[in-house]
Amino acid sequence: MNAENPPAVPLEKQPVRASDADRDRIADILREALAEGRLEPEEHAERVEAVYRAKTIAELEPLIRDLPAGQRTAPPPAAPGPAPSPAPARAGHGLHVANAKNVVAVLSGATRQGRWRVGPKINAVAICGGVELDLTEAIFEQQHVVINATAICGGIEIKVPENVSLRSAGSGVMGGFDVREAESTEPHAPVIVVQGVAIWGGIDAKPVPGKRVRDLRDE
Repeated sequence: MNAENPPAVPLEKQPVRASDADRDRIADILREALAEGRLEPEEHAERVEAVYRAKTIAELEPLIRDLPAGQRTAPPPAAPGPAPSPAPARAGHGLHVANAKNVVAVLSGATRQGRWRVGPKINAVAICGGVELDLTEAIFEQQHVVINATAICGGIEIKVPENVSLRSAGSGVMGGFDVREAESTEPHAPVIVVQGVAIWGGIDAKPVPGKRVRDLRDE
């Protein structure tokens, strides 16, 4: 056998690249494990950082191997089809919504602002960094929006229009989770639920006076 040309690795044994949906699933499992007391805050912080650094499925699997969800056989991929409409958002832990947009800052900063399209779910992660989410001029594609916010030794600032409903479903662990809740009087107003955890960091969400969703029926 020619040492300069090693045999090719079979396709079934080659590393599979992780998708945003794969990372979202692992992050949700870790979030639930923290809420249930299965993980200490320090270990949760380490694993979440590893989730957003992971490049392959093989790097993600060990992060939940010692958790109940990691003992189950993963279901086969679902056939492609139209995304289901999200259920009405209510205050509480564990809201799972597909089609997430990720805004991640690790030892850095990340900002989303201006006229950008907001889907049903946003994952905001700040690890020794800062994230700013400005939804005051955003286009809301769904009435119900879930923001999964995780701040570890970092900060997340969320700004929303004054005529939306803003609800809190998170907590602080040696950190601050401050959501200025409000209920809109307009029946078609977007409903934004901020859930997650702040560990040695801070999460702040509030309406901005004077900023409004222009036409809630047409947006």
